[in-house]
Amino acid sequence: MTTAEKHEFPMARTCPFAPPPAYEEIREGEPVSRVRLPDGGWAWVVSRHEDVRTVLNDRRFSADRQHPDFPALVKGEAASRRPDEERMLIAMDAPEHGPARKAVLGEFTVRRLEALRPRIQEIVDGQIDALLGGPRPGDLVDSLSLPVPSLVICEMLGVPYADHEFFQEHTVKVIKQSTPPEERWAAMVAIQGYMADLIAEKEKNPPDDLLGRQIVKLRADGTYRRTALAGMGLLLLVAGHETTANMISLSTVAFLRNPEQLAMIKADPGKTLNAVEEMLRYFTIIDVATARLCVEDMEVGGQLIRAGEGVLTLGYSANRDPRAFENPDELDIERGARHHVAFGFGPHQCLGQNLARMELQIVFDTLFGRVPTLEPAMDVDELPFKDDANIYGLYQLPVTW
Repeated sequence: MTTAEKHEFPMARTCPFAPPPAYEEIREGEPVSRVRLPDGGWAWVVSRHEDVRTVLNDRRFSADRQHPDFPALVKGEAASRRPDEERMLIAMDAPEHGPARKAVLGEFTVRRLEALRPRIQEIVDGQIDALLGGPRPGDLVDSLSLPVPSLVICEMLGVPYADHEFFQEHTVKVIKQSTPPEERWAAMVAIQGYMADLIAEKEKNPPDDLLGRQIVKLRADGTYRRTALAGMGLLLLVAGHETTANMISLSTVAFLRNPEQLAMIKADPGKTLNAVEEMLRYFTIIDVATARLCVEDMEVGGQLIRAGEGVLTLGYSANRDPRAFENPDELDIERGARHHVAFGFGPHQCLGQNLARMELQIVFDTLFGRVPTLEPAMDVDELPFKDDANIYGLYQLPVTW
């Protein structure tokens, strides 16, 4: 048995600020090797930065999550797949993927997002007002981390924020590792059904929001399908709030544990964007979500991977690879390294990455500027980290000031 084959994936973190210990063992010993999956099958694991980028940028590795041979990270997942269901953007391959991504890419240009900056600032200020006006200690997750990206993505899409409890409840089921596959599928269907009903109303008189503009654009192109747009809406709604929310909470803890790093952005807000990049690299909250299926024999890192074999790209391992990052286990906001793979890489790289960067930048500058005495109200060892979720983060973050 090889070093990696004795391990079952996905692996839980044993420390909130580091990858599972086995990642280094695999990366430095057998960087492309076989690991066991929960359903008893196996897949190749790719652990080095260069090799991860190679896999994610090569069409010989498919993102089709509905293919029966796609690696299953949850027991029973493969049996619950529905190959005939319409694929969402993250599960499309070329040539279908390119036009579908291009259709919505214009919504996330730097120019369009910069126009949202004043409104995002207003939302952040309002949530910090609520935090400061509430009890002490307060929960940063409930007061700031979750509401800010939720409000932003709801306003972008044209989704009523009043319904946030509904989609948050179902999002938890989607991302929790222990959720049975059928229950996870039902949660996704519920959110997609909600989106489809909302879109049906928007079709009557498309408003000037992301979903409304997509209706107009896709109708003009002759490619409009309500189910496809509902799938896109589901993806943007879930990814658009859950990921940034967890990054806000985790980064806040990291800043408070590293006051010398926090002092740098307080003294010079021009360093905040680099701090955002470093936090993204340091935590890599979505680790093995970028699984792939090899569809044509290819050699990666000296290892031949054959068509029909599954591949797990370990983003967290790649982002701690000393070949790509000097002293990778240190938190260094002056590192200035944007070549991390926290947003993935290649054609499926995260659509909303610039929005996430902006939200994080505004939150850090505003929170630590307005609440300079912020501190955790609970020992880090006692915080409820999301060890059971596919998107790492915190369920609660009690703070005081």
